[in-house]
Amino acid sequence: MKFLIQTERLLLREITQGDKEDLLSLHSDPEVQKYTGDAVIASIEEMENAIEERIDHYIQFGFGRWATFLKEGMQFIGWAGLLYLPEFDEIDLGYRFLPQFWGKGLATEASRAILTYGIETLKLNRIIAIAMKENIASIRVMEKAGMVFYKFAPYEPGGEDLIWYQYDQKLLKRYQVD
Repeated sequence: MKFLIQTERLLLREITQGDKEDLLSLHSDPEVQKYTGDAVIASIEEMENAIEERIDHYIQFGFGRWATFLKEGMQFIGWAGLLYLPEFDEIDLGYRFLPQFWGKGLATEASRAILTYGIETLKLNRIIAIAMKENIASIRVMEKAGMVFYKFAPYEPGGEDLIWYQYDQKLLKRYQVD
């Protein structure tokens, strides 16, 4: 399988049905799902359906959430990538990793590469990221990846305010290393 993005420590590729058990392990962990707004996935069938949605997204938009692996040992650590949010007409950066890989800078490393890929390769104008205000670790990842605060706003009408960050071509130039 072809990897779309490589970083110093990571490889990212499209998610396939062959990833269903790894993804079920990730999405069935209540600690992983705590700040996502998503329910814990309890069955392999639910996971298969979620993967089909991911595959449809790749076909429709040419990007999506990507399975993420450590280069060393090709160990699955979670996913990271982009998702079109039609309700806002925005492209969202997201990441979700197994707890044993938290606090190692991997989400920041993946996010920086994805933001660059999104702006330079996919020619996106802007990428956003949304987090619950209590999810300090995710907010730090967004900031370390070079995103800037955009607004406080709910995801759904009448919902609790979330924190929104954004990234665009101007920010890419600011954070590039020569």
